[in-house]
Amino acid sequence: MAERDSDGTAVERGPGAAYAAFVLMEELLDKLKLLSYEEEALRQHNVRPLSRHYFALPTNPGEQFFVFCTLAAWLITKAGHHFEQPQEYDDPNAIISKILSELRSFGRPVDFPPAKLKSGYGEQACYVLDCLAEEALKYSGFSWKRPVYPTDELEEEEITEEDTELTLNKLEEDIAEEESDNEENFIDLNVLKAQTYRSDVKDSTKQEEILLSTTDAAEWNLEVERVLPQLKVTVRTDNKDWRIHVDQMHQHKDGIESSLKETRGYLDKFHNEISRTLEKINSREKYINNQLEHLIQEYRSAQALLSEAKEKYQEGSGGVTERIRVLSEITEVLEKVKQETEEKGSSMTDGTPLVRIKQALTKLKQETIQMDIQIGVMEHTLLQSKLKEKSNMTRDMNAAMIPEATIGAY
Repeated sequence: MAERDSDGTAVERGPGAAYAAFVLMEELLDKLKLLSYEEEALRQHNVRPLSRHYFALPTNPGEQFFVFCTLAAWLITKAGHHFEQPQEYDDPNAIISKILSELRSFGRPVDFPPAKLKSGYGEQACYVLDCLAEEALKYSGFSWKRPVYPTDELEEEEITEEDTELTLNKLEEDIAEEESDNEENFIDLNVLKAQTYRSDVKDSTKQEEILLSTTDAAEWNLEVERVLPQLKVTVRTDNKDWRIHVDQMHQHKDGIESSLKETRGYLDKFHNEISRTLEKINSREKYINNQLEHLIQEYRSAQALLSEAKEKYQEGSGGVTERIRVLSEITEVLEKVKQETEEKGSSMTDGTPLVRIKQALTKLKQETIQMDIQIGVMEHTLLQSKLKEKSNMTRDMNAAMIPEATIGAY
């Protein structure tokens, strides 16, 4: 994602751009803490508090995307816009488009593809949540104030106290140097005896002088008060020192023992109350069982009768199903008979066959008339042919008889 200046123009990124997500995440976490995100957003969804680099590094993309959508929806509602809480089975692309549209409605630029937010981590996710957190802070009336620094006098006093205080590390270094110097030098017994004798003589003379001291007690007390702040030795605590851990363990142990004494009394009370209530419940249960024994017997007998009735019902339902099957077969046969009777009745009531018969009869009559005419014509032609043949025969016979007669006359 390209950086932008106050005018909205793109600016080239430097070599530290790879760590921009970590910086954005730290700023985002501070803003979320100002908005009390742990109490209002995370506890409702049983989510642990975020680490300093939660959205900057990939750990669990599915969980990170869910937390990203949950925080974005919560921040949008905190900024005064209505936004429904995304569910587990919603479309990720639709959720991301809704979040980016809300971000654009606040006047924030979006110059990266929406697919960058599907992983749930990265600089783009930190940028979106950071912008929404700023809008939520503006809507809640929060404003950043200038830091208040302590006065210079306190700083000077602290500097002087630090200069005057001796540290345990410096003392240990001095002691170590002295021991190393002593180890490097050779020890002479005679010289050591002479030094011890001289020191004994000096100590005896000093003790006598001390016994005959002439110093004033008031001046001595003033000198002690003046030198006392310089003699203060402070030990700087190192968190890695095992002694500090042991002290902390003892402190925690004492705190646990003290709190255990208080809580043990409450726990004993709770235990006694729970045991008493359990006893009451057991006694009540026995009393109720004794009072309802006859009802339980009646209930059991009713259950037995119900089971018998169910068995009879199942047997009867089996016979009913068989009879229903037979009835369906009979109804099918009946339907077929009805269809046949309807067809026959329709054919009997229909007059078209009679009309056809009448037409056929008239046609037959016409044909018979025509046949009679043709027969008469044929008979007439036969009669004519017979008569003609007969006439021809008679003529032939006559012709044959005439020459014989002529021959007989000659």
